[in-house]
Amino acid sequence: MGEPVAGEPPGAEEKRVTWAELYFDLVFVFAITQVSGLLHHHHDWAGTARALVVFVPLYWCWVGTTVQANIRDVDNPRDRLGIFAVGLAGLFMALAVPGAYGRRGLLFGAGYWAARLVLLGLLIRLRGVWRGPYGVGALVSGPLMLAGGLVDGNLRLGLWALAALCDLSAPVVFRRRLAAVSYHPAHMPERFGLFLLVALGESIVGIGATAAQARLDAAELTSVAAAFTISCGLWWQYFVYAADAMRHAVTVADSRRDVIRRVFQYGHLALVGAVIAVAVGLGETAADPWQHLGAGSAALLYGGCGLYLLTFGYTRWMMFRAVATTRIVAAVLVLALLPLVVRMPAIGALVLLAAVLVALNVVEQVRVRRAAAGQPEGPGGPEGPGRPGEPAAGAGAGEELPGTGSVPA
Repeated sequence: MGEPVAGEPPGAEEKRVTWAELYFDLVFVFAITQVSGLLHHHHDWAGTARALVVFVPLYWCWVGTTVQANIRDVDNPRDRLGIFAVGLAGLFMALAVPGAYGRRGLLFGAGYWAARLVLLGLLIRLRGVWRGPYGVGALVSGPLMLAGGLVDGNLRLGLWALAALCDLSAPVVFRRRLAAVSYHPAHMPERFGLFLLVALGESIVGIGATAAQARLDAAELTSVAAAFTISCGLWWQYFVYAADAMRHAVTVADSRRDVIRRVFQYGHLALVGAVIAVAVGLGETAADPWQHLGAGSAALLYGGCGLYLLTFGYTRWMMFRAVATTRIVAAVLVLALLPLVVRMPAIGALVLLAAVLVALNVVEQVRVRRAAAGQPEGPGGPEGPGRPGEPAAGAGAGEELPGTGSVPA
């Protein structure tokens, strides 16, 4: 299975992601594409809310499958078939997304309830499992989703939003019951990192699918390059400056349950949602460099990027009670630019956002090097790690560990 993990009992081994889980993720590649398509067609406030309401159940099915795979050995025929059954239900939900608020609402709701029933069945041997998040999914939010599929209009939206709220609040409501759950610290960060990577892949699809139909003159190629730089900048912020820190935090935490709930289940909902918004924004701008963005596209592109960076402020505080100064400043700058870029040509807006993200990553890398060299930092301490490639106690780049006297890589 792997090497022992720091903070685990002697003899414990690192849990690895199984091939069945990776295959299961392919369903959600398609699901994210479907949600992106829904947002592409309706990206005003009402459209964004509707896209979010269908995204949360899809995301929560993935989370439920990931958590049960984390706390148990699922590398066996019974559990593989169970994971694939959830995948089939997720595929039905993804197929229903374009018509979720029309004729396919029942398919979406029924697919969700089926997924939650399968997940409860996989864990039914665990004592009291129905009195927790899995029971809420199967006995409360699942029926609400099905009922929503049977009605129309705002009533459907309201029932589905209520179901999403029930699911999202369940880990908090049953916090004490979940205290006894033993989580594998390495598996969870890897799974959520892979899911974010799936969402980032949608940004590449958004760029390429539209640009492939264009003439690809110099301006269009410049827009594509700027859009790809934005996607790379988002990747860099997570996988260079945060991913290992998240693994370190869950490994050494007194309460892994709280870190997993706050940083992974909730924090990554915002991160993935933000990346989807940016992906749709990139798809609408990269192929037509001289069009003006307009409020909707600018809100997706710049608003999504701002939310992404602000979420790191939230996760850093939840992990280490420290402020992610550079990312918060960059997020404020990105959001402050929104009124300016609404009337800019797409190529200008893309280049400007790419420049902000490149500058942010350069600043963080400079702070990394200064911290490694022992040079003094400004108020609040460095946000970067020590020497690149030299992890300290499993901590991640971009995240200082308070109280250690040093900044790990």
